[in-house]
Amino acid sequence: MNHIVSSILFLFVILVANTIQVLTGFAGNMLAMPFSIHLIGVNEAKTVLNVFNLVACLYLWWKNRAYVNKKVFTKIIIFMIIGMLIGIWLFEILPINFLLTAYAILIIIIALYKMFCKKQVSVPEFFMIFVILIAGIIHGMFVSGGALLVIYAVSVLKDKKEFRATLSPVWVVLAIILMFTHAKSGFYTPNTITLIGFSMIPLIISIWLGNKLFDKINQAMFLKVTYILLLISGLTLL
Repeated sequence: MNHIVSSILFLFVILVANTIQVLTGFAGNMLAMPFSIHLIGVNEAKTVLNVFNLVACLYLWWKNRAYVNKKVFTKIIIFMIIGMLIGIWLFEILPINFLLTAYAILIIIIALYKMFCKKQVSVPEFFMIFVILIAGIIHGMFVSGGALLVIYAVSVLKDKKEFRATLSPVWVVLAIILMFTHAKSGFYTPNTITLIGFSMIPLIISIWLGNKLFDKINQAMFLKVTYILLLISGLTLL
């Protein structure tokens, strides 16, 4: 595919994905990553989406900073960082085809679970800690552990404002760490820096559009569409 066409399609993907993120509170990067890998490559997608995520979550953190649950934030950030460091290490030593297949299967499982399992299941604390670790591992490998972290967050953060406010600084801290590891690995090429610059345009549009649509779209129906798109994005990697 032509490089310019791929870049334009990538910007469209992150516009759609982040609009969904604003509307639903999850799945933005997990939805964008499989398509982005095909369009611009794994390392480029990870690098650009990480910066994209950093800027978006800085905005959300600042806007909702009064609602941050510091106790929950501390627990999440400790185990997410541990998991993320494991994920970065695994990405360097395991074959990329194996990782992409495993990642695709995980996305498909999450999509199917969200589509068909409506019952809330009570699980022990140690399992929730394990979920946070796995979310960190996925985030370290593919910058998209949000859908897994939500499994834990919804069980401890009942208020919508508190939920959004507490998760935003988590992604900010993790994004900053990933920026340093990406820079060390040489991922910041002229091409990725250019894409980062252009990605700020769909970022601004998606935040505005997502907030505009929030009160106008049936949330239940939109969630169903999101899960279907998530399923399709996972299937594209198989």
